[in-house]
Amino acid sequence: MLKKLFQDTAIYGIATVLPRVMTLLLTRLYVSKLDTNDFGIYSGIFVYLILGNVLLSYGMETAFFRFMNKGEQKKQVQSTALTSLTVSSLFFLLFAYLLRESIASWLNYKVEHIVFGIYIMVLDALVVIPFAWLRNKGKANFYAFVKVGNTALNLLLNIYFLNYLSQESIAANGGVYYIFLANVIASLATLIVLLPIYIKIRFRFYYSLWEEMMIYAFPVLLAGIAFAVNEGFDRVFLRMLLPEKTADATIGIYSACYKMGVFMNLFVSAFKLGVEPFFFSSAQDKNAPKTYARITEYFIVCSGFILVFITVFTDVFKLILIPNKAYWEALWIVPIVLLANLCLGIYHSLSVWYKVTDRTSFGAIVSLIGMALTVLFNFALIPWLSYKGAALATLITYGAMMSISYYYGQKHYPIPYNKRKIKVFLGMSVLFSFLEFYLFNCNIYIGCVFLLIYGYLASLTLKFRFRKNKKTAI
Repeated sequence: MLKKLFQDTAIYGIATVLPRVMTLLLTRLYVSKLDTNDFGIYSGIFVYLILGNVLLSYGMETAFFRFMNKGEQKKQVQSTALTSLTVSSLFFLLFAYLLRESIASWLNYKVEHIVFGIYIMVLDALVVIPFAWLRNKGKANFYAFVKVGNTALNLLLNIYFLNYLSQESIAANGGVYYIFLANVIASLATLIVLLPIYIKIRFRFYYSLWEEMMIYAFPVLLAGIAFAVNEGFDRVFLRMLLPEKTADATIGIYSACYKMGVFMNLFVSAFKLGVEPFFFSSAQDKNAPKTYARITEYFIVCSGFILVFITVFTDVFKLILIPNKAYWEALWIVPIVLLANLCLGIYHSLSVWYKVTDRTSFGAIVSLIGMALTVLFNFALIPWLSYKGAALATLITYGAMMSISYYYGQKHYPIPYNKRKIKVFLGMSVLFSFLEFYLFNCNIYIGCVFLLIYGYLASLTLKFRFRKNKKTAI
C-alpha cells in the first residue's frame, strides 16, 4: 500500500510538473512569433481565464474530496458535484455568450478572443469532477496521461498554427486567435476523453448535500479568488493604469520575463507535492515540529541556491526561454520575481501549522490579506514605476503572507526553526543575487564565485545536519 502511495505521488507530480515544463516551450514559441503587443493581449486575457476557472469550479473539487472521504454517500456526493458544475457551467456559457459583445467592450478586447475565453473556461470547468473522480479512484496513470496529453496536444497545435500556417492566414486573424483556438481544441479533446466518467457517475442532485458541500467550498472559493488576483492581476492593473497605446506591449515584455520565475515555481510546486502528504502523515508524531523545522531549513537552503543560480545565468536562460530581444527590457524584474516565488514557497512550508491544527480558514484569511496588498501596492507603484512596480508589489505581497503565517504559526503551533541559519542563507542568497544582477550586470565570473561560496557553505551545513541526525538516531 505504501509503495502504491509513493508511485501515485510520483505520477501526480509528473502530471503537474511536466505540463508546466512543456508550457515553457510555448512561451519560447510565443515570444518568437508574436510581437510584444500581441503577447500582452494574450497574457492579459489569460489572467481572466485563471480567475474564471476559480469562479466556475467554486471550490467544488475540494468539497468533492472532503465529502467522498467523509461518509457512506459517495454516489450522492459525486453525482451532486457533477450535476452542480455541469448546470452552472452551461448557464454561464449561455449568458456569457449572449453578453459577449458587452464583455468585450467592457474589457476592451476583441469579441472573438472573449468567445474563445468563454469556451476554454467552460470546457475546463466541465472536467474538474472527472479529474477529481480519477484521483479519488486511484487511477493515477490515466489521470497523468490525460493531463500531459492535453498540454502536448495544445503544444503541437500551437507549433502547427504558428509555424506552418500561411503568413496570410496568421496576418488575417492574428497569432492570438490561433493560440486560443489551439487551447479550445485541446480542452474539447480532454472533455471527450473524459465523457465516459459522466456516464459512470450520472446526473443526480441532492439539495441538502449540495448545501453542505457549498458551505465547505465557500472559503476555498475565496482563497482561490485571492490566489488568482495575487498571481496574475498585476497584468490587469498594468492595462488599467498605463497609457492605452503602450499598455499591451508593456504587459507583453513583463509577462515574458515574469516567466523566468517559473524555475523557482517548479521547485516550489515539486516541494509542495512531495511534502504536504508527509506533513499530514506525521502530524501525530511527537517530534513532528522538529521535523517540520528541518524540512523548511532544507527548502530555504536549496531554493536560495536556485535564486543565485538563475540570477547568475540569466543571460543563458533568456536565450532559451525568451529568444526575442524585444522582450529583454523587462529582465530587471527577474531577481524580484524569483525572490517573490521563494517567499511563496516558504509560506507554503510555514502553512503546515494551520493545516495540521484544522485552522484552514486562516489560509483563506492570509490569501485575502495578500489580495488587498496586491491591489494596494499595484495601484501605488505602477503609475510610478510601471512593470517594475508590479513586480515589487508581488514581492511585497508574498513576503507579507510569509511573515504573517510565521508570526501566527509560532503562537498557535510553535516550531523550533533555526532562525539564525534561515536568516544567514536567505540573506546570503538575496545579497549575492541582487549584487550579481544589479551591481555587476550578470558578470559570469563574479557570479560563479558567489555560487561557489553559497554552495560550499550549504554543503557544509547539510553535512553537519545529516551527521547530527545520524548521531541522534543511534
